Amino acid sequence: MTMRSAAVEEFGARLSRSGWVTDLLVAGSLATGDHIPGVSDLDLVAIVPSAPDPARIVAAHTGIDPALNLGCVYVPANRITDLDARHPTWTHGLLVQRVLSGITRAELVRHGYPVFGRPPTDLLPAMTGDDIRTAARAELTGYWAWAARRPWLFLDPPLADLALTSMSRGRHALTHGALLTKSEAVSSAAAPPWLISQLRARRQGRHTTSPRLRTAWLAWRDARRTVRSAQRRPPSAHTAE
Repeated sequence: MTMRSAAVEEFGARLSRSGWVTDLLVAGSLATGDHIPGVSDLDLVAIVPSAPDPARIVAAHTGIDPALNLGCVYVPANRITDLDARHPTWTHGLLVQRVLSGITRAELVRHGYPVFGRPPTDLLPAMTGDDIRTAARAELTGYWAWAARRPWLFLDPPLADLALTSMSRGRHALTHGALLTKSEAVSSAAAPPWLISQLRARRQGRHTTSPRLRTAWLAWRDARRTVRSAQRRPPSAHTAE
């Protein structure tokens, strides 16, 4: 069953009326059916005919409740298959340049849907299991390898939680060539039962606090181990399944 968000539909209507966006696609937890209001981000991808004026993007997001964490990558149509291209991305109130990651591409083609415009499968190539393995390896050996060299970052409780679920999702993707939602990833996190219970509570929007130093150490250790394992694993061949 497709999950819908009134905020996303309203944002889609705003972009559609503007005339400079041809397609607006839903990725992330809203696409996979794992979105939890007040906890999950809203991850969108807009297709545009050419590189947009940054002022247009800022104007499009002006007035949207920051608590919604509504983010959007703006991808020019002629660069949609360029895996290394960086695109204007609105995230947490800032306009930055980011790639359209392999995991986001997999979410789009396997679970995504359009708010308006064409479906993701008409815009992006299919993602095989090996493609997903390659995408997961890229995330683990990219950002997470960088983070694992900076243990102090894990003292931030939200990042520690994100690390534990991201490592769980990464291991699953590398092993099975399939996506795992954040809620599913909690159960297989490399953490003791008490912390898994607290992770699950936070994922469900319930307030609970974990010991900061202990949680940071567990998350950092898991990140180091998972990153090292991904670094030793050779890149998967892109073969049809």
